[in-house]
Amino acid sequence: MDNNKNKQLLLDKRYMRMALIWAENSYCKRRQVGAILVKDKMIISDGYNGTPSGFENVCEDENNETKPYVLHAEANAITKVARSNNSSEGATMYVTSSPCIECAKLIIQSGITRVVYANSYRLSDGVELLQRADIEIIYVDLEND
Repeated sequence: MDNNKNKQLLLDKRYMRMALIWAENSYCKRRQVGAILVKDKMIISDGYNGTPSGFENVCEDENNETKPYVLHAEANAITKVARSNNSSEGATMYVTSSPCIECAKLIIQSGITRVVYANSYRLSDGVELLQRADIEIIYVDLEND
């Protein structure tokens, strides 16, 4: 592996570990997901899955199903950057789980050009849509360092 690729992989793993730590902020019991948005080696946004601002911090209903209004980590990171003075154009998203199709659409529309993930979501349609949009998708294995 050439030096630049090796440097990028080390950087990708560091940012992914940060996304995993950020996921710990989630109140969701079924799955905690974290996302970090990086541009020009600077974190410009972050997010984790949870309910909208001002709602109770409970993600699951009495049947342990995720409530329909729970936001995914990617959506939280993208909407957070939209409220700031930063632009996600050309950024990399580090997310602990591969994006679902709804988040993939948001990623495409927000100008993010690279997505790095550590765990696969049960459906692959989000990753397939990102590939169709020519967004670079990188799987990082943090288990086997």
